[in-house]
Parts: sequence; structure tokens; C-alpha cells
Amino acid sequence: MSTTQQLPGRAIDPDALNALLGRAVQDMGAALQAPLILIGDKLGLYRAMGDGEPVTAAELAKKTGTAERYIREWLNANAAGQLVQYDAATGKYFMTPEQAMVLALEDTPVHLPGFYHLLASVMKDEEKLTEIYRTGKGMGWHEHEKGLFEGTERFFRPTYLANLVSNWIPALDGVEAKLKTGAQVADIGCGHGASTLLMAKSYPASKFYGFDYHGPSIEMARAKAEAAGVADRVTFEVAPAKSFPGRGYDLVGFFDCLHDMGDPVGAAKHVKTTLALGGTWMIVEPTASDDTAENHNPVGRIFYSASATICVPCSLAQEVGLGLGAQAGPGRIEKVVREGGLTHFRKAAETPFNMVFEVRA
Repeated sequence: MSTTQQLPGRAIDPDALNALLGRAVQDMGAALQAPLILIGDKLGLYRAMGDGEPVTAAELAKKTGTAERYIREWLNANAAGQLVQYDAATGKYFMTPEQAMVLALEDTPVHLPGFYHLLASVMKDEEKLTEIYRTGKGMGWHEHEKGLFEGTERFFRPTYLANLVSNWIPALDGVEAKLKTGAQVADIGCGHGASTLLMAKSYPASKFYGFDYHGPSIEMARAKAEAAGVADRVTFEVAPAKSFPGRGYDLVGFFDCLHDMGDPVGAAKHVKTTLALGGTWMIVEPTASDDTAENHNPVGRIFYSASATICVPCSLAQEVGLGLGAQAGPGRIEKVVREGGLTHFRKAAETPFNMVFEVRA
């Protein structure tokens, strides 16, 4: 559009238009690079470059068993996006330690490729999502393309690695001491068990029970528990949040899942019946303000977009269908807790991406 054009009755600000187009170019590049990041993760291209040693396209292709012509284009796209470095003098590509930490190494608190598995799943489901926007119906977690399940586990796991044992649990009054001496812990909506297994490794004296309504995720969690060598103190079962079994839990964890539930108040009521005397309900939710305008920022953009394609459809597919959304904010979370009959509610910890609430009966 020429900057001299006008809309009927509305003037065009050329500077504002050019700024918007500049942001759009950045977004288009990021969007088109997303499948290349996924390809790089699946084919081990980043992992092969993680040692920082410079390679040509031919060398990387040989190292990974891939086709050199595609790898040359892939490397240049990544260099343009500053995900790898290019040395013009040698014609070779390499990764800095920071790039390797983010893209090549699995067990780091900033590993990002899991997000792109999640993103690919959402894109594959676009036609289904467009239809429910017309009808107002929900779309259950189990109805999504399978990449969502791996992607979600890998997306959240780095945050849990960075914070769960070192910051969040110590912020809960008296909980860490119980876990060290031997506690009963329920992890609701556990998915592939990232949070459950991390706690089990850190607190070997305690017993852990992971529950999720999604059968294939529970099967994967069981396999991961065996591989991690903690199957003797971790049990995974298929069960929904409103009726998971067991009583006398010292800690019940809801990690990034309360807002996905159709009836979070019903889940809260059930949690109350399962807690031991003095037991704690730990709720981890995406960081958000009660003021909608304050959530209009880069992090809020990610969470609202995930909410619009995954979280709200999931909630609306269930009974009640409250549709809290991933940016519900502390006030709405507290309202759910108190309507569930629990009286103690406080924010125990916060990061740029998560809020951690301590709840007791």
C-alpha cells in the first residue's frame, strides 16, 4: 500500500504503517523458520553442531545422514535467523555455546525445540479449530494431532528443571521438609510425567502418583519412569481431575493445567477431599495480570495464542466448560479455589512465565 493512500474518513500514518510492516516481516521470517527448527530437531542437525565445531553443509549432511543441498539452505536460513553462525572466510557454520544451550542440548532450562512440536500440531489442526470458532464447540486435548503431547512435555520441562525443585517447592510452607522425609504426592494432569519424575528423582523418600485422563500420555509416562529408574516410587494412572483416587496427600500439584479444565471448581472440591491434614495444593499457572491490558506483551502473546488454540477449546469440550483460559490471572484462580471450599490462598513464587500458588483447606 502506498503511504499516500487513505481509508475513507481515516488518515494513514506512514510511520505507524511502516513500523507495523517491519514487525510483520520479522513475524513472517519466524513463522517460516518454525518448520526448519522442527526439522533440525528431528534430524539431529542442532545436536550434531552442539559441540561448536565449524562445519560445511556437506560435512553436516554426512554427519547426520541427510541431503547436502537441503542442509545448505537450512544452514543459511538458520544463520539469517541468528540461530547458527556463519564464517564467511571459511564458508563454515557453527553454534555458539548459547545457541547450543537453547537448541542442541536436551537437559537445559532454556531448551526450546519442544515448542515447535507443539506449534506444528496446532497448525495441523487449523481446519478443526476454524470450524469450532464457527460453532462454539470445544476440542478435547485427545482430539489434537499427536505432536501436541510430546511438544507440551518438552516445552514445559525446561521451566520445571529450572524452578520446580530449586525455587517453587521451597517457597511452599513446610512442603520441602515433608518431601525429604517421606510424603505422598499426587500430580494431576501429569501428561508425560515431566514434573512427576523430576520430583521423584529429587525426593527419593516420597511416593508419587501421576494422573491424567489421556491414556496414551500415561503409557508414555510409565515408560519414562522405567527409563529414569524411579518406577518403584512412581505410579501413573488414567484418571480425571474431579475423581482421581487416593486420600491423605501431603502435596497435590496442578502444573499448567487448571485453566484447561471444564470444571476447575469441581476439581478444587475434589482436591480438598484428598488432602492430608495440613496438606498443600500447589497450583502452577501461566503468569498473568488481572488487568487484561497488562497481559498485552510478548509473553502474553504466546499464552493468549496457546489459549485460543488449545486451552479454551479443551475446557469448552468438557462438562461446565468454564473456559478460564491461560491468562486467567490470580483473581480468577483464587475465585475458583474459594468456590471449591479451600480458604488459604497465596502467591508463593513467580517467574516471567509462571505463577505458583499455595492453597490449603
